[in-house]
Amino acid sequence: MGFSLKQPERTEGKAWPAIVISGFVAFGGILYGYDTGTISGILAMPYWARTFSTGYRDNTGQLNVTSSQSSAIVSILSAGTFFGALAAAPLGDILGRRLGLVASNTVFVLGVILQTIATHIPLFLAGRFFAGLGVGLISTLVPLYQSETAPKWIRGFIVGSYQFAITVGLLIASVINNATHNHNNSGSYRIPIAVQFAWSIILVVGMLILPETPRYLVKRDNIKAAARSLSKLRRLPEDHEAVRQELAEIQANHQYEVSFGESGYIDCFRGNLLKRLVTGCCLQGLQQLSGINFIIYYGTQFFKNSGFKNEFIITLIINCVNVGSTVPGLYAIDKWGRRPVLLLGAVGMAVSQLIVAVVGTTTTGQDSQGTIIVHNTAAQQAAIAFICIFIFFFAASWGPIAWVVTGEIFPLKTRAKSLSMTTATNWLVNWALSFATPYLVNYGDGNANLQSKIFFIWFGCCFICIGFVYFMIYETKGLTLEEVDELYNEVPSARASVGWKPSITFVQMREKAEPQEATGEHHEVELRADGSA
Repeated sequence: MGFSLKQPERTEGKAWPAIVISGFVAFGGILYGYDTGTISGILAMPYWARTFSTGYRDNTGQLNVTSSQSSAIVSILSAGTFFGALAAAPLGDILGRRLGLVASNTVFVLGVILQTIATHIPLFLAGRFFAGLGVGLISTLVPLYQSETAPKWIRGFIVGSYQFAITVGLLIASVINNATHNHNNSGSYRIPIAVQFAWSIILVVGMLILPETPRYLVKRDNIKAAARSLSKLRRLPEDHEAVRQELAEIQANHQYEVSFGESGYIDCFRGNLLKRLVTGCCLQGLQQLSGINFIIYYGTQFFKNSGFKNEFIITLIINCVNVGSTVPGLYAIDKWGRRPVLLLGAVGMAVSQLIVAVVGTTTTGQDSQGTIIVHNTAAQQAAIAFICIFIFFFAASWGPIAWVVTGEIFPLKTRAKSLSMTTATNWLVNWALSFATPYLVNYGDGNANLQSKIFFIWFGCCFICIGFVYFMIYETKGLTLEEVDELYNEVPSARASVGWKPSITFVQMREKAEPQEATGEHHEVELRADGSA
C-alpha cells in the first residue's frame, strides 16, 4: 500500500498532535538554515566588506576581506556547531530533550547579539562561534526529539521536515539579504542578523509548552510522566490499550538494554553499534561532501566572481528550488523507503555535478588579474540550470534522509550519544569545507584557483555516495525505533534488510525470560544490547 498522510487503518489514536508538535520543533531547522544561509550574502555586501576590511583590496580595487578572513568567518560557525553537537548528548540526557532545546537557544542568542553589535572581525568571529555552538546543540536535539515522538508510519516525513525547515531558513535568508544588500549603512548586514532573534523566541516559547518525549521519560524511570506524554502525543487516554502497549514495548526495550549495565561513549563503538555509528557518521559526512554547502556558503560570491550580474537573484532562485524539492522527498521517504530514495538521489547528484564541472571548466577563462572571462553565456546559464537540478536531487533525498536515518538507527540507551557524534561529523566536515573552499576556489597567491573545477571534487564524492548506500544503508521504513534495533541485531547485511519483518517484540522477549528466571533456568539471550551474539 502506498504512503500517504492518511493514518493507516487499525492504528489507534490521532497522528496530527505528533505531526504538529514535531513540525513545530522543526522550527529549529529554520534557525539553523537561516544562520548558515545568511553569511553567503553578507560576505558579498559592499558596506559590510568596507566596514570589516582591515585594508585589503580585491582585484577590483574595492576594500574587502582576505581569503583567510573570509574562511575564518564562515568556518568558525561550523567549529562552534561541532562542539555544540558533541555537548548535546549530555545536555539532552541531563536536562531532557525539551529543556535542552531551551538552553541551546540561550547560547544561540548570545552569538546573535555579538554579531549584531560587531563592527570589527574579532567580535564578529566570537558571535559566529557562539551562534554555532547553539546551532550545533539544536541540530542534534531537534531530530532526537522528533524521532522519539513520531508515530512509526510517518516518522520519515516528520524527521525529514527538519530538513524542509532548514531549506525554508535558507530561503528566508536569501530574501532578506536580497532586500538589504544595497543599503549603504549597517542595516545592510545588521537587519539579516537581528531577524534571528525572532526564530529563537518562537522556538523557546513553544518548547516551554510542549511535552517531553516519552522515551526520555522512560529512560529516567518516570513511567507515569511517559504515559501522560504518550497520551498527549496520540490523543488517547493514559489507560488506553494502544498507549499501554506502545509504552510497554518502549519500557521492555529499555530494560533489555540496561540489563547489560550503564552505557558510556565506549559502548557506541562495540558490536553492531559501531556499524551503526560508522553508517551515521559517513552518511552525514557524505551529505556535506556532495557540494551542497559550497553553493549555500559561497554561492553568491562564486556567481559574482563568475561574471553574473544578478548573483543575489540566482541564489534566491536556487533556494526556492531547494524548498520546493524537499516536499516530494518527504513524501518519498515513507512511500519508497530510505535506500531507493538515497540511491536515486546519489546518481542524480553525481551526474549534475559532473555536467556543471565540464561546462564551467570548458566555457570560462581568466585574465592576468584573475577576473573570470565567460566565453559562452548560454553554457553558463546551462551550468546554473544543472546546479538547480543537483539541488533538486539533494533536497529530495540526501538532505532530509540523512537526519531521518541517523535519528532512528540507534538504541535508546546510546541514542543521544551516537546521534551527537553523527551530527558532530556533519559539522566537522562542514567546517573543513568552509575553511578550505576560499583557498581552493579563489585567485591569488596561496590559492588553488580551481574556480569551476571544484565541481569535479563534488562529483567524485557523489559517486562514492552510490556505493555507500548500496552496502551500508538499512531499510527502516515502517518500523518502530525498537524494531529498528532488532533489525540491526538480526540482519548482518544492509542489502538483506529490505522486506524484513520483526519476529518477536521486546515485551514477548521479557515475558519469555520471566518464567525461565522463576524456575531457575538461565538461557543466554540471542541478542545482546551491543548487537553481538
